[in-house]
Amino acid sequence: MTDHRRPLAPSPDGGTAYDGCEAAVVAEVLAAMPGSVVHLRPLRGPGGQVEDFVLAAVSPETVDIGGRRGPELIGRSILRTYPGFAGTDLWRAYLDVLSGADPYTGEIDYEERTAGIPHRSRYRVRVAACRGGLIVSFTRLDSGERERHRLALMQSLGRMGWVDRDLVRGRITWSDEVYSIFGRDPAQGPVPLEELATHAQDDDRPLMEQAVRGLLKAGEPLDHTFRIRLPGQQLRHVRIVAETENDADGHPVQVHGLFHDLSAVRDAEQQLLEHKRSVLAQQSQLAAERDLAARLQETLLPVPQQQLTLAGLTVDVAYLPVQEGLKLGGDWYSAVELPDGNALLVVGDVAGHGLDAVATMALLRFTAKGMAITGTPLPEILASLNTLILHSSERQFHTATMIMAVYEPTTSRLTWVRAGHPPPLLLRDGRPRFLPAPEGMLLGAVPGPSFELSTLELLPGDHLLLYTDGLIEHPGESLDQGMDRLATATRAADPGRPRFLDRLIPALVTPDDRRDDICALHLSSPAGTPG
Repeated sequence: MTDHRRPLAPSPDGGTAYDGCEAAVVAEVLAAMPGSVVHLRPLRGPGGQVEDFVLAAVSPETVDIGGRRGPELIGRSILRTYPGFAGTDLWRAYLDVLSGADPYTGEIDYEERTAGIPHRSRYRVRVAACRGGLIVSFTRLDSGERERHRLALMQSLGRMGWVDRDLVRGRITWSDEVYSIFGRDPAQGPVPLEELATHAQDDDRPLMEQAVRGLLKAGEPLDHTFRIRLPGQQLRHVRIVAETENDADGHPVQVHGLFHDLSAVRDAEQQLLEHKRSVLAQQSQLAAERDLAARLQETLLPVPQQQLTLAGLTVDVAYLPVQEGLKLGGDWYSAVELPDGNALLVVGDVAGHGLDAVATMALLRFTAKGMAITGTPLPEILASLNTLILHSSERQFHTATMIMAVYEPTTSRLTWVRAGHPPPLLLRDGRPRFLPAPEGMLLGAVPGPSFELSTLELLPGDHLLLYTDGLIEHPGESLDQGMDRLATATRAADPGRPRFLDRLIPALVTPDDRRDDICALHLSSPAGTPG
């Protein structure tokens, strides 16, 4: 049967793709090349299409998957010799490169049966056009080659490389990654172990010289991290682990070592250390601020719970700061007797927590007390405090609410003003009611607000409660609902009995629900004073 396929194709200049002379030249070139390299000649059908390739020339070391070598491969058809090759990615690459595409490089898996036994292997292949045919080089990636490839990849990813030194013959070998670690051109060759210390940071040089000397002379194992100075003055932290093989007399004859670039690890450790230092500094600063705020607050409001007698009134005081972390709040009170025999009663709440809130609270407390002692009318005091907050908050915005009241024992009259604060709760004849709130915006919101004065005559047996919003706030509940709860709880707690606030506060706010400071003043008129 006649094979109709044509091994030669016309070239662009009208001749054949190559003649016998050129084929001989290609064969001579391949004869001098190491590894597995073949020259493929296309076999074309009647229409000029490529139907197969023939092995026209091969390098002497060429071995295929079936174990066939050099000369016995010449003249073989690709598809007849390797029937599973048709339609593969590499076959398509052959056709593309032959048609003018760029050279192809890739890896393929191929399996062939020899004597009924399947043989499977992986190859790294490069295909390039040559005088109307193809030059194909392939390297078999057997288990050993794959392991070496994996090892090289692991060394690159792990930034580590190996070193071998033959002390008898004076040979030293570096893996590629060691050159990368040292920033050294492989053309310069490896650095002898005796000269390694010249690349160390000045402070590390004596220790490295001593360690290398102990390794080479006495076979002492080496495991230490040194700072290596690269040609561009870049500093790297390199761990060197090395040991020796000794002769019968115990003298070192070979050195095997590992170089591990720990620079990224050291950089991460340094960043982590700096972060820890920053966190500790912040914690120290916050702790100092909390301690200062606590001391300031304790100085201003030293007694969390007490009972006072002022101008004939019995005044019970309860002050419960949250005191969690830096949540020292701005709730405060003042209960003092004025020079004219009247009683000054104040409850206030500065928005926010921490040192700034406590400082603002102190500013308001002392200013309000000082102005009241001088006889300044209550609306004017609030107007002055509003101006004070507006001009004292350049760095941080603050607002505050408060109630100021003056009780005159000669008339049993309570005069009071408010600045955005919840109204007092009056319990008269066992019935609670909130006092109508006079006009008065919270402090620090706008300049020039007006504050309205209100009066109340306290009757014998009356009880009046001044409080901050921490007593009526509850998660998921409106302020009106909280005030209703306060009215109900006040009647149930019976303010006529001793320790009224001790019963009222736990009935309204549990420790788990409390989010804010609580400050409360319970005023009892003479006939209603607990006995």
